[in-house]
Amino acid sequence: MKIVFFGTPDFAVPTLSSLLSHPEFEVVGVVTQPDKRRGRGNQLMPSPVKDVALNHSLPVWQPRRIKKDAETLAKLREAEADVFVVVAYGQILSQEILDIPSLACVNVHGSILPKYRGAAPIQRCLFDGEKTTGITTMLMDAGMDTGAMLLKAFAGISLLDNADSLADRLAEIGADLLVETLVKLRDDQIEAVVQDDAEATYAPMIKSADCVLDWSKSAIDLHNQVRGFFPDCTTTFRGNSLKVIATVPVGPEYWLQLPPDLRVLEREWPVLDQLSGENGAVVKVVKGLGAIVQTGDGLLLLREVQLAGKKVQSGVDFANGTRLAVGEIFGS
Repeated sequence: MKIVFFGTPDFAVPTLSSLLSHPEFEVVGVVTQPDKRRGRGNQLMPSPVKDVALNHSLPVWQPRRIKKDAETLAKLREAEADVFVVVAYGQILSQEILDIPSLACVNVHGSILPKYRGAAPIQRCLFDGEKTTGITTMLMDAGMDTGAMLLKAFAGISLLDNADSLADRLAEIGADLLVETLVKLRDDQIEAVVQDDAEATYAPMIKSADCVLDWSKSAIDLHNQVRGFFPDCTTTFRGNSLKVIATVPVGPEYWLQLPPDLRVLEREWPVLDQLSGENGAVVKVVKGLGAIVQTGDGLLLLREVQLAGKKVQSGVDFANGTRLAVGEIFGS
């Protein structure tokens, strides 16, 4: 089976690697986003997918607007691929492109469709506090993740998962599911299932306003925001911006979901349960853990934070380094 692979970020790498190592597949070309400037030196850097492709001496095409790029369209036709595989590529494919491969265009999507169609399914499902998600492979059409579904694989979400950890796990699941999908598609062993639009939900791209913490929200809602939009959520501290990288909601309903190093919160609970303060106020600094903050409903531990211009630090180091005091308030 001859394949052209479309993908850009780390999430797409396991799938490409799986295709490259499979004896029944031949990747004949890779389409990825143009190099971007990153890092302190502001140097042009290739996408993770391009790195893998170059290491395997594959042809790489990087059109800025693939729908309008005649040269890339010509290359795609010349490839005579059986299948186009698309994993987090970052551009919408026109019907003209979808019609090129002889068998199908197959997408690997990071949710259980028709829930969370769109650009940020992993982030949005965490923000919504979902307990389960997964991967769906589907036949692509001209809509936004509206194509007929092929196979699904489910994955649980733990309390301390964030967008990165969940994406890493789903990427591996997606790689395996895509191989199974292609083999069964080739052997005519899959019946595509049309999505029910009435059950569809959407996962739009994350904007900067989505990442601002409102301490009047509940502790679990803030926790889901921090881990869903990791690592970009912000508040203010002593008049300066502070990134909140990781949190832990505090309360009996969470004890069994916490690792051993956080079970000290259970021992502290008889004291913590009696504390209160303004929304965003520090009600206690727990030795070895850091600041416990009052929210609109419940308490939240600041497990990792990042001061402007500084490295990420633990809640303990932050509290000690700033001499954080009970009563200090985060947010405006």
